[in-house]
Amino acid sequence: MVKPLLIEIGVEELPAVPLLKELAEIEKKWADVLEKNGLLCEFEFYYTPRRLVLWHHEFKTAQEDRIEEFYGAPVEMAIKDGVATPAALGFAKKCGVDFEQLSRSEKAGKEVLYYSKNVEGKESSDLLNEMINQWIKSLNFGKSMRWGSNTESFIRPIRWVNVMLGEKQADAELFGVKSAPATYVHRISHFEAKPLASIHSYFDVLKSGSVTLFPQERRATILEAFKNLENENGITIEIDEDLLDEVVAITEHPTPLLGKFDESFLELPPEVIITSMKEHQRYFPVFKEGKLINAFVVVSNALADDFTQVIEGNERVLRPRLSDALFFYHNDLKKGLSTSGLEKVVFMNGLGTLSEKIKREKVVATTIANLVYDNINPDHLERSMELAKADLMSEMVYEFTELQGLMGYYYALALGEPSEVATAIKEQYLPMGEESALPSSMLSAIVAMAIKLDTLIGMFSIGEIPTGSRDPFALRRAVNGIIKIAVAYQIPLNFSTLIDQLASSYPQGKVYKKNIETFIIERLAGAYVGINPSIIQAVVVKEGTVELDVLDIDRKIRAVASIATSDSFVEAFSTFKRVSNILKDEAMDKEFSVNEALFDNDAERNLYSSAKSVIEHEYETLEERLDALFALKALLDTFFDNVMVNAEDLNVRANRKALVGMIYAEIYSIADIKNITI
Repeated sequence: MVKPLLIEIGVEELPAVPLLKELAEIEKKWADVLEKNGLLCEFEFYYTPRRLVLWHHEFKTAQEDRIEEFYGAPVEMAIKDGVATPAALGFAKKCGVDFEQLSRSEKAGKEVLYYSKNVEGKESSDLLNEMINQWIKSLNFGKSMRWGSNTESFIRPIRWVNVMLGEKQADAELFGVKSAPATYVHRISHFEAKPLASIHSYFDVLKSGSVTLFPQERRATILEAFKNLENENGITIEIDEDLLDEVVAITEHPTPLLGKFDESFLELPPEVIITSMKEHQRYFPVFKEGKLINAFVVVSNALADDFTQVIEGNERVLRPRLSDALFFYHNDLKKGLSTSGLEKVVFMNGLGTLSEKIKREKVVATTIANLVYDNINPDHLERSMELAKADLMSEMVYEFTELQGLMGYYYALALGEPSEVATAIKEQYLPMGEESALPSSMLSAIVAMAIKLDTLIGMFSIGEIPTGSRDPFALRRAVNGIIKIAVAYQIPLNFSTLIDQLASSYPQGKVYKKNIETFIIERLAGAYVGINPSIIQAVVVKEGTVELDVLDIDRKIRAVASIATSDSFVEAFSTFKRVSNILKDEAMDKEFSVNEALFDNDAERNLYSSAKSVIEHEYETLEERLDALFALKALLDTFFDNVMVNAEDLNVRANRKALVGMIYAEIYSIADIKNITI
């Protein structure tokens, strides 16, 4: 038999961010509890800031009866001379029966002791209390709290519990709160508990009490109201999806409202206003014709016929925030951009202060700039590196740390620095992720690379190597960013050479070089999403040696990837794999010398003639060169059909290996294709 099941856990207002972080696990953890108890079925999970709700349309009223099976030791070990051994008696005791009640079965080809028993399924109502407690205590919201006399903790105090199986109240208790057939609606609608006449009346009671239980419905309500505000006022509301998720999580009856702030605050950089509104107040910024205007949208959780006071209250709250920001802005401009004080700020133990980091970054930037033929203004490069972290000493960045770099850009422009320098300061952390834009100029590119490289080499030099998912300094992202920038701007950067050149600036000399190279190789797959990882390995790692010339690697990876899926490559692969097996004991970086006088077969002569022509030809791209080399497949197959490579004459044998070796060496110079998985 099945019945509907409602589980409502009432809490004091849940903080949005911890709830959203755990959201994906909440349903999974309840499903795990259901499965463990043999009651797995479909269900729905809903939440508001004051409740966590599980709803089962059909829930089994009892577990199914089942057979429990027990397997013991092999019979030959369990019974000696017709007498049960201690192992056999222990197994019988575990099964709760006498030894004589055990039977025999076969397992893994051996006769073993065996016992089975029928287990009657328990009533679901007897299991729910323990199941709910297991589920609630498995949830991880980060910080938790204790209240009252409870010794256990949860993210917020639990105020009511309502568990109904069919029309009956289930016996359940959480943190000292017992289940009762009642719920709480919106506080402004009704403060006391609302009794439930039936399980299905729950949804009607919430709706009549101005609680929108379903998160997707709250989201749709907000977005619809946004559209109405936009149409009525000729504005555009910037929808930050993360902020929208938060607002959905902290409202039970959302009502978007349009508020305004003093136009004088528009003197501030737009990002400052937006950050202040989003981070502190959860307001949505408003634009008109692409420009930020002195307006905002707040999503209220209040119930009212007239929201004038609600709007005015939010406007009053925002005003001092923006006043503080404007005060910081003017003060920072008076003081100007300066790195004075950074010599007292420790970057990392073992790597000195931020002032010392800037000095290293300048060296790295100059080293990279020397690789580039573009006309980089050395004064602009020096100034960009000098001022990149200057805004760390500003009052604005102290208040809004996420604006570091961006505020440096605005201050640099306001103080008359060259626009190229200001832009380089703003773009110093690009790219920020997989879909992020790259720096917009060669100067910005070198600044961004220098900062990332210094952090990468510096952290490895003091043993701060990312492990597992732990990467507090985002070194994985740094490597991907360096590669993408170098490729985009065709900067001939060789990681290994660069580490050698910069070794004197870091602790331990070159001791850490191998670790960095290994780390970079592991991260290449992240820089070439969608490309077969074995192709990357085939290009980079050959006979224990490592090639980390970024542009060379990029050309080779893209060339091999472009033809690896072609029919000609797949057909040729087995033939060239055979070649690599023949040459497994040969060093592929040597020159293969072929003596035509030792040929005694046309298959040898034809292969040599064609291979020599292919090798000596000049190709515009690596793809064309690989295509030509793989086109030798037919001649190689004929060669193998008509020629014994391992001839008795050692000179002939060596000559034939040299013949196939000269071909494979050309491919090997691009990629060791035997390591490619197709």
